[in-house]
Amino acid sequence: MESKTFWDWVSVILDQYWPMFLQGAGVTMLIAMVGTILGFIIGLIVASIRTIPVRPQDHQVKKAVMSVVNFLIAVYVEVFRGTPMMVQAMIVYYGLMEAFNIDLAPLTAAFLIVSINTGAYMAEIVRGGIDSVDDGQFDAAHAIGMTHWQTMFNVVLPQAIRNILPAIGNEFVINIKDTSVLNVISVSELFFVTKTVKGIALRTFETFFIAGIVYLVLTFTVTRILRYIEKKMDGSDSYTIMSSSTMPENGLKIKGGFENR
Repeated sequence: MESKTFWDWVSVILDQYWPMFLQGAGVTMLIAMVGTILGFIIGLIVASIRTIPVRPQDHQVKKAVMSVVNFLIAVYVEVFRGTPMMVQAMIVYYGLMEAFNIDLAPLTAAFLIVSINTGAYMAEIVRGGIDSVDDGQFDAAHAIGMTHWQTMFNVVLPQAIRNILPAIGNEFVINIKDTSVLNVISVSELFFVTKTVKGIALRTFETFFIAGIVYLVLTFTVTRILRYIEKKMDGSDSYTIMSSSTMPENGLKIKGGFENR
């Protein structure tokens, strides 16, 4: 009897277990997407809180509260950026059960772990985006009577988010790959499913080769979609800017700027 080749085994495994790979890929994308969105919201809130100004003339209570809040935020960011997600998963899933008798479902724990881990990274990414906005934007907003929060949400954050969009996309791609560590808490994501198929088919190389291709397809597709979105947000290279004193027909459309006839 002729032995099967590598590609024969790949074909057999795909033919028999493709629903399992598809289900695992779906769970992986769900966790990565939810974790990235919630992590972005956490990072946005954390970074915005860190921008609250503390002036010498402010009340001592406000100074004390902001000092404590900034300290707690710094601890959160350093702890979750400085420890592996796998360790965090073990602490959240098994630690909460042992210490507080909180029994989380594996998928719920996965959402929580990826979200708070991503939030720590997003907090620094958003902070960098805020720092990239020119200080004159703050001064101009304050000059017309805007409060700090009005300035942040109407002027600064829209510009900051556009500047950090590539970094946000990168975090999404990283989360797609990093969900593989959640197999330690029995989340049925792609890596966990791949190990299960390997145990059934007794073929390691072929099974994980298929998993690698699936991960590559997921990350490649997401990367291309995000680049398309970034390009759309950039707008056209050619545009026309009109002044209030210029008739519409007097605007001259040029690449990357404007000119009057």
